[in-house]
Amino acid sequence: MSAFDWQFPYASYRKPILASNIVATAQPLAAQAGLYMLQQGGSAMDAALATAIALTVLEPVSNGIGSDAFAIVWDGKKLHGLNASGRSPAAWTPEFFKDHQTMPQRGWNAVSVPGCVSAWVMLSERFGKLPFAELFEPAIGYARDGYLVSPTIAKQWANQAVELQAQPGYKEAFMPRGRAPLPGEKFSFPDQAKTLELIAQTRGEAFYRGEIVRKIAAHAKEHGALMTAADFAAHTSDWVEPLAQDYRGYTLHELPPNGQGIAALMALGILQHFDVASYPVDSADSVHLQIEAMKVAFADVYRYVSDPKSMTVRNAELLDPAYLAARARLIDLKRAQNFEQGTPPKGGTVYLTAADASGMMVSFIQSNYMGFGSGVVVPGTGVSLQNRAHTFTLQAGHPNQVGPSKRPFQTIIPGFVTKNGQAVMSFGVMGGSMQPQGHAQIMVRLADYGQNPQACSDGPRYRVVEGLRVNVEPGFSRETLAELERRGHQLEELAQGYLDFGSAQLIYKLEDGYLGASDPRRDGQAVGF
Repeated sequence: MSAFDWQFPYASYRKPILASNIVATAQPLAAQAGLYMLQQGGSAMDAALATAIALTVLEPVSNGIGSDAFAIVWDGKKLHGLNASGRSPAAWTPEFFKDHQTMPQRGWNAVSVPGCVSAWVMLSERFGKLPFAELFEPAIGYARDGYLVSPTIAKQWANQAVELQAQPGYKEAFMPRGRAPLPGEKFSFPDQAKTLELIAQTRGEAFYRGEIVRKIAAHAKEHGALMTAADFAAHTSDWVEPLAQDYRGYTLHELPPNGQGIAALMALGILQHFDVASYPVDSADSVHLQIEAMKVAFADVYRYVSDPKSMTVRNAELLDPAYLAARARLIDLKRAQNFEQGTPPKGGTVYLTAADASGMMVSFIQSNYMGFGSGVVVPGTGVSLQNRAHTFTLQAGHPNQVGPSKRPFQTIIPGFVTKNGQAVMSFGVMGGSMQPQGHAQIMVRLADYGQNPQACSDGPRYRVVEGLRVNVEPGFSRETLAELERRGHQLEELAQGYLDFGSAQLIYKLEDGYLGASDPRRDGQAVGF
């Protein structure tokens, strides 16, 4: 028997797919690239990587070859975590940014070393079955021959192009007709096809120590940036142990900092001190408790989370049950509050998921951060670079203060759920600060309200912004919204289709096979056989 109901109570045109092998992501052609690898006898990892590589071509508004990446992998018996986020240039110091009020948002001084290429290599070596170069074939074909741009991606593209066209290399790469592509218009990127071919042939060496990085370093120098080929050569990605938080019989797993996944774990650790299920789903009481728990978690995360080498508290201290119980006692059911960080006891992103008949499940995310990222595109390479360094702070003494060879605070987080030590669900919700909020909201829907994964994805979302400000989607009742405002929440109801509420992709393990669900907020789909 399923642990959830099979009702679909929300206005969505999506229904889940049931199959023995599944890929789910926000761009249909990329999902089908992964499905093709499964049909060729590849593993879920081969499918995930082919999908991820294709997404650099098919959804450039969110990611590229110059992205970072994270993964959680269930190999059929246990979980593995990979942190493939890059570090700042070795020459960066706080003094270098002394004339800035905040970290740059665009341009070369927002770029840290990209890690996603290293993730592709490491994950293929450990969990792949197909030849590495084969995983690139769909992406290379779409980059060389072109593809038709979807309406959703065309809209994102147009919204960013006006701002980014001044960044070096952007207009030449992504505005070939002097503007962003229109819906249904063909876009091709031969330079990216050549770079992907070179990465495939050299298993990533050309990107970190060869021809590609020489072009990247020369471009950086030309524009007065401090990024060097040595910074790329020094890059390493790390296998890490996922963190865990039990919640109503399930266990949510997130990767440890420098990512923000611990915020979802903290919020659930706080919420388990309340009988959430006693309040109707999507009611003011239920949503209020979730918002307040998330705000408490964020207060700590934004104060303490950074590169693990510079954190002043341990993960175990932030997740300490007694500490979270004390934080829960701060919440007042009848009024919204601002929360300060506590004192723990001392002790535009793409997401995809894939699962295969052998039992392997992959939760994978890669991102340029703010849409196209820095806006910098290295001429002749098709490499668009992320702007992850924007998340550093200039505040002296803060653990996330900018510094040399340091990982910045990361927003992108894959999620995974187990029960009694066995795999239950691989999932993620892409979208900046929405990600841990989306993870927590899906867990509440699943564990407290017994909703199926598609309904968990379809239900209306809230998004904590800052202070008492909260964005809400259409779908909450007028009674719920009026009562939340009466309690002091400063609500902004945003139009249907507003992209900052994220996009979920989920694969749930059934007794035989899987259930795959894809968020109706994007173009994507779950596909399988």
